[in-house]
Amino acid sequence: MEFRGYALEAVDLAVDLVNTYNAFRQTDGLTDAEALESFLREHNRPEVRIGDRDLDGVRELRERLRAIFEAHDQRVAAVAINSLLEESGALPRLTDHDGSEWHLHYTAAKVPLAEELTAVTAMGLAVLMSDKRWDRIHVCEGDRCLDVFVDQSKNRSRRFCSPEVCGNRASVAAYRQRARAGR
Repeated sequence: MEFRGYALEAVDLAVDLVNTYNAFRQTDGLTDAEALESFLREHNRPEVRIGDRDLDGVRELRERLRAIFEAHDQRVAAVAINSLLEESGALPRLTDHDGSEWHLHYTAAKVPLAEELTAVTAMGLAVLMSDKRWDRIHVCEGDRCLDVFVDQSKNRSRRFCSPEVCGNRASVAAYRQRARAGR
């Protein structure tokens, strides 16, 4: 799958944001403003002052994005994406600020953080869907994992968020099951 540039960054941001909450263990990686600032730095988002309302807004967005990844019906996902786009007031515009190359921003400058992240992640998912790649959105099939991911394999066969971790666990479990059945 050839994802490039801004669309890939936006989809990666959505995936990583959803996965800041470990749904299996029910642990939150966005415990405070500092954790959110760290997350934003890791995703090359501009330095912003984070307040309690920002943290609450981003957590709410995370829940809504998870529902999109878990949607089994593409129409349900499209309605949810459109709702996020409308609520964020997404208004794509080109910019080359701070000496960067031309790229898209989806909101006006200085909007609340949750609104900006909503627009960016919803636009990335909208591009994914409009490019007929919605079948690449998955929730990990690992027994002890509920992380989301985008399958970028050529044959669209990826089942686990991490082949090295969840995929390996599944292979070991299947091997052990076959070994027990063979006794």
